[in-house]
Amino acid sequence: MKIQERTGAGAGRSAAPAQPSVGDRLPTPPRERKPALAALAVLLILVGALGATMLVLQAGDRIEVVKVTKEIQAGEVVTKDNATSVMVAADDSINYVKWSQLDTLKTLKAKSTIYADTVVMGQMFAKKASLPAGKASVGLALKEGTYPADIKAGDIVSAYRVGSAGSGSSNSEGNSGSSGTSAGGALVDNARVNSVAADDDATVSTGNLSLTLLVDQADAAALASAAAANEVAIVHVPGN
Repeated sequence: MKIQERTGAGAGRSAAPAQPSVGDRLPTPPRERKPALAALAVLLILVGALGATMLVLQAGDRIEVVKVTKEIQAGEVVTKDNATSVMVAADDSINYVKWSQLDTLKTLKAKSTIYADTVVMGQMFAKKASLPAGKASVGLALKEGTYPADIKAGDIVSAYRVGSAGSGSSNSEGNSGSSGTSAGGALVDNARVNSVAADDDATVSTGNLSLTLLVDQADAAALASAAAANEVAIVHVPGN
């Protein structure tokens, strides 16, 4: 009797669905190929490589040009003391002055102030530059001993009236002294040397020097008068 009850109870249970074995997997749909995307990816790679190549080529196309290392005022010239060479990317739209053209550039004058660390352009210079407003250019012919031996274009100097050699007499301002220097102080303070040229011939060094100073117009007449009488001495301004 008990055996029948157990059999009847087991017969009432529903059979559980068979589970797939671990090794069996559901079928996956085939991958959809997209040739257009693949072609686009290849094209982007090629464009990137071409762009990188062009940048490398452009970076290698460089020229040596002139750069100002010290401030140059209007009317002044470029020298090896106030300029150096620097490499820049070549650009036909920019009128660079090449370092190989430095000797030609020295014959020209700045048309306006050129500040230090400026890469110069051809249009910044001319054969004859106009003077800054309120300024005058005065030429001096100096004898040895009346100027610093290391004076050069761009220096800041003061000009003093001195008595004629051996005179020990008063100057045109009515001041006198045993040294022959004007007691009234400098004729010109903070004048800028525009150009320097030695008055030497091919065989003999005379020690004479010709200077051109850029001064205030108010000081030009007195300086020119003293220069005409050979009564000018030049000194470096402290700190310059």
